[in-house]
Amino acid sequence: MSTKTTAVPSRPTQAPRKRGASPMKRRQNAAAYSMVAPFLVIFVLMLVVPLFYAGYLSLFQDRLVGGVSFVGLENYVRALQDPSFLGGVLRMVKFLLIQVPIMLGLALVFALVLDAGILYAQRFVRLGIFVPYAVPGVVAALMWGYLYGPDFGPAAQIAEKLGLPAPDFLSNEWMLGSIMNVVTWEFVGYNMIILYAALRSIPSELYDAAAVDGAGKVRTAWSIKIPSIRPALILTLIFSVIGTFQLFNEPNLLRSLAPNVIGVDYTPNLYAYNLAFINRDVNYAAAIAFLLGFVIMVVSYVVQLSAQRKERAA
Repeated sequence: MSTKTTAVPSRPTQAPRKRGASPMKRRQNAAAYSMVAPFLVIFVLMLVVPLFYAGYLSLFQDRLVGGVSFVGLENYVRALQDPSFLGGVLRMVKFLLIQVPIMLGLALVFALVLDAGILYAQRFVRLGIFVPYAVPGVVAALMWGYLYGPDFGPAAQIAEKLGLPAPDFLSNEWMLGSIMNVVTWEFVGYNMIILYAALRSIPSELYDAAAVDGAGKVRTAWSIKIPSIRPALILTLIFSVIGTFQLFNEPNLLRSLAPNVIGVDYTPNLYAYNLAFINRDVNYAAAIAFLLGFVIMVVSYVVQLSAQRKERAA
């Protein structure tokens, strides 16, 4: 006699229900959000809200007849035709093309020399290069303004003793170079620290392999160190681009020594400041500030994109 067995269909297995977060996890999330919340509140109140408010102001215009009225993009069109704004932007482009390569080149050389360990009292030298960055920009501009003075500066006094004409570093021909010198003195140490930290993170095995191949210090620096810190170099370059177009302290303070050379529109940032707080044209100043931010964004993007293309090609 044969027995016939029927297969019982198996029930589809149900996926386990997702349980809610445990009390411990919820407490951890609450603690994390409570720690981040103060920064987010300050960030929103001090940056996001003023940014949107400035964008709102840039769309209006305070006229003598009719009061404040909505003008749309009229302030932006006016700025793109303003020779003062365009002249300041072009002056900063010239500043960028001359000063930034010199500053980053010096920072790279100092970082490579310090990383090579060929100097005595390295900590003292490193600190000495970095100290100018710790000096406030106002103090640095006042100090260099004294040194540049054609009547009371050291260069003028030395030239007078030698019977030579005193060099006028605050003249129209020298002013941009004088400001470049101040900014370079201030920020070489800052960029040097970034590059030096990147150099210290390179694995020592690469240096051992280079030594086995017979590479000297110069060859190692050129073929291993500089390519390895390319991201740090790009970072310092982007920071320098942003800082260039935001230049304000140095020309604003040196203006009191050379008012005929440095006008209210010498830099875009100085021009926007004078429009807002001297001329009381807040709406147009907001449009200038937004256009300046757009210029900074475009230039920074171009720098980053070109660096990425070079890295892919290599």
